[in-house]
Amino acid sequence: MSKKQFKAESKRMLDLMINSIYTNREIFLREIISNASDAIDKRYYEEAKSGKTGLSRENFEIRIEPNKDARTLTISDNGIGMSAEELEENLGIIAKSGSLGFKAENEEAAKDTDIIGQFGVGFYSAFMVAKHIEVTSRKLGEEQAHVWISDGADGYSVEDGSRDEVGTTVQLTLRDDTEDDKYNEFLEEYRLRSLVTKYSDYIRYPIVMNVEKSKMKEASEEEKAKEDYQPEYETYREDERLNSMVPIWKKKKSEITQEEYNEFYKSKFFDWNDPLKVIHTNVEGVISYDALLFIPSQVPFNYYTKDFKKGLQLYSSGVMIMDHCEDLLPDYFSFVKGLVDSPDLSLNISREMLQQDRQLKAIAQRLEKKISSTLLEMQEKDRESYDKMFEAFGMQLKYGIYDQYGVHKDKLKDFIEFYSSTTDELATFKEYVSRMRDDQKYIYYATGESKEKIAKMPQMDLFKEKGYEVLYCTDEIDEFALKILQNYDDKEFKSISDKDLGFEMSDEEKKAQEEKQEEAKDVLSAVKEALGDKVASVILSTRLKDHPVCFASGDGLSLEMEKVLKAQAEITGNKEVGAIKADKILELNGDHPFFAALKAAVDSDNKEKVSDYAQLLYDQALIIEGLPIDDPVAFSNRICNLMK
Repeated sequence: MSKKQFKAESKRMLDLMINSIYTNREIFLREIISNASDAIDKRYYEEAKSGKTGLSRENFEIRIEPNKDARTLTISDNGIGMSAEELEENLGIIAKSGSLGFKAENEEAAKDTDIIGQFGVGFYSAFMVAKHIEVTSRKLGEEQAHVWISDGADGYSVEDGSRDEVGTTVQLTLRDDTEDDKYNEFLEEYRLRSLVTKYSDYIRYPIVMNVEKSKMKEASEEEKAKEDYQPEYETYREDERLNSMVPIWKKKKSEITQEEYNEFYKSKFFDWNDPLKVIHTNVEGVISYDALLFIPSQVPFNYYTKDFKKGLQLYSSGVMIMDHCEDLLPDYFSFVKGLVDSPDLSLNISREMLQQDRQLKAIAQRLEKKISSTLLEMQEKDRESYDKMFEAFGMQLKYGIYDQYGVHKDKLKDFIEFYSSTTDELATFKEYVSRMRDDQKYIYYATGESKEKIAKMPQMDLFKEKGYEVLYCTDEIDEFALKILQNYDDKEFKSISDKDLGFEMSDEEKKAQEEKQEEAKDVLSAVKEALGDKVASVILSTRLKDHPVCFASGDGLSLEMEKVLKAQAEITGNKEVGAIKADKILELNGDHPFFAALKAAVDSDNKEKVSDYAQLLYDQALIIEGLPIDDPVAFSNRICNLMK
């Protein structure tokens, strides 16, 4: 039969598919296997409909045969096969899908069979690796087989062929190797095995390949008894099923043990540790899907780096479509691992992306709710596991509150935990509020490098005295997240370094404080004059008890935020960000012995000593806050001068 040209602007389409649509050439095997599975589905359905009994899925198979000498890769099935006309229709018109036509004509079949292939397009991915393709097929109920032959965009021919049994054989003659492209990798047994495991492990029919194995040669007892005996091995070949066929997520939960879940997770997602929690859910309705999700017990080594790829594996009827589908998880749940399998996805011609994201968004929304409810249930019923999860991934949840100007803050606020001044256990905002004193107006927090350092901050003196609980914020993102949250249960968040802590004072206390401020007015003015623009103001402290000095924050940027922005500027080189400063209010303890010495220097008009004292106090406050001293050498000299 003479060569025919492809229809539908085939040369341009074929070139587009090979060079543009398919970004990963290894998926050609997935496409051909999916088509073979479809063909078996159709035969299984047709024969069952005609009354043939005793059918078993084990009666069907998909066979892979690599031939290194001939540089051919053959994939055959004993499915329904195609007539000459169907070869013409399905392979002569690019983007024609016999599977879709079958599914449309047989609604009942669609319920019982997994029609996953879109033969007319997926098939052509084979031209990414093959320079010549022959498809030999014999249709169910026909004696004559036919063969479709093509070298690519130049066209194709359909001729009479020979095949002993019903089914289809696709034989690919691989392209020649180049310096950059090694097509012969697709003739290696280990490579083919790995591709089946990766993409087609859950095809419902056996995928078989005759593989090379080795075994120890039998030896006599006399030979084994010799001192120099070394066992000898011999190679042999046998058929091996490459796919597991039944995905664990399709089984009933009652039939799966925790150990099976754990082993699946560790082997599938390359983790040494058992997951903290398994979420196995099945949804049927407008959008049907199975999901098997895992909460890891430890942070992946690259989780907080740009190299980490978030997303769930996406399957369509057991065939993997994407390894990392980012759209299925919000960023704040990016630590969740797992997969989703749905027969309802609208796949585009490459089966790599989606024509529309309506179904994907619907699944993602339901998964988000399921993950949220599971985490809150863990928090209530398995606090130890929840706290372990939060220690590992709490920073991501806190970042989720801050991200996009707090659009998700109400969803996430109940997940957040902090250590505090009154407990060694992590505490939620709800738990903190339940423990608040009757006279307490705010949820108080403190920022610092560690719990131990925060506990020693001078600003903590007053809170210890009053018995108020303080949340310890030790991550850089903490205060940014709390600023976005603003409040919880109508209780505003307040830093212990804020200038106004909201403590009520009696009239007598107010009067006494005003008198002390008036008495110290000259000293405070002298210190402010000595420090200039380094501080916004200098005041007499009401919060300090044992310590001499501390900083309070004015409105807007806090001292901790200044540190974070300065660190970011050093990394990114953004000088504008690094130049942003917090308003520093220097608070002095008027009851501390140093204050008398400072007052004496002011009263004697010793401006040099006042300047030294003021700078020392300022540097002390910087050190307490973990901020760098402007001039360490000058600081050291001032200390030495005091020691004379």
